[in-house]
Parts: sequence; C-alpha cells; structure tokens
Amino acid sequence: MTAAELAADFRDRLDAILLAHVGREGPLLPILHDIQAEWGFVPEAAEPVIAAALGLTRAEVHGVVSFYHDFRDHPSGKHVLRLCRAEACQSMGADALADQVRAALGLDWHETTPDGRLTLEPVFCLGLCACAPSAQMGDRLVGRATLDKVRKLVEEARA
Repeated sequence: MTAAELAADFRDRLDAILLAHVGREGPLLPILHDIQAEWGFVPEAAEPVIAAALGLTRAEVHGVVSFYHDFRDHPSGKHVLRLCRAEACQSMGADALADQVRAALGLDWHETTPDGRLTLEPVFCLGLCACAPSAQMGDRLVGRATLDKVRKLVEEARA
C-alpha cells in the first residue's frame, strides 16, 4: 500500500468515526475513545481534523488527549501498566515503587517491552488516594501497591 493509499484509508476511517458522532451533544470524548479503539492511540494527524469538525482549536483537542490518562498520543503495548505519580501516592512511597518497577521491567516511562506486550505509563491520580500507592493494569486497580503486587499484575497479563 502506498503512502497516499494509507493516508486516504486513515482519513476514510477517521471520517467514518466523526460521522458516527454528528449531532451528539459533547462528542469529543466519544470520538477520542473510538479513535483510540481503532488505532490503539490518538494519532497527532487526527487532532486538526477533529478540531475542524467540531469547531475547536487543535490546542483544545490536544489538551483533552493529553489531560486524560486513558488517551495515548503514541502507540503502546497490548497491556498498559499505569503507576500513580500524584501527591498522595508519592507521600506513601510511589517514587520508590516506580524505581523498583522500572528496574524490574527494564523499562522507563512510556517505553514498551521488545515483544510489544507491555507499556509503562505514569498517571496523575487513579482515585485510590486512601490506598496509596496505586497501580492499574487494564480495568484492574491495585491499592497499596508493592513490587510483588505489580509483578503479579504483569504475570497475569502475560498469561
């Protein structure tokens, strides 16, 4: 497939997603969710197209993509391990946990394992402040996270 054909295919798929949300109230988040479901992330090239379709600026669209930790602006692995970096978790040892996890996985923030199965992402608040530090893998949240608990999450995802 040529670059022009890939670009046309991308635009056709993007236009279909936008068309599915025409007339909805507050369509930006559902559009972004559908785009991420389609490509696994929100491609930068989609942002100006979304902005034009919704009468927003590209900065407004990018602000939403970068604000919500569920949206990614880059490809990721099949599984995404999120470690909370917010203040409550930091006060309960999240920095040390993050260092341990990064060392154990051999990954830094935003990196993916060579087999493409796991990406490590920082997030700022998973809503488990009373059970800090916290982690998330897919829909599974873990409070009072430890290296052993995080390793178990990773092992379950690889199974």
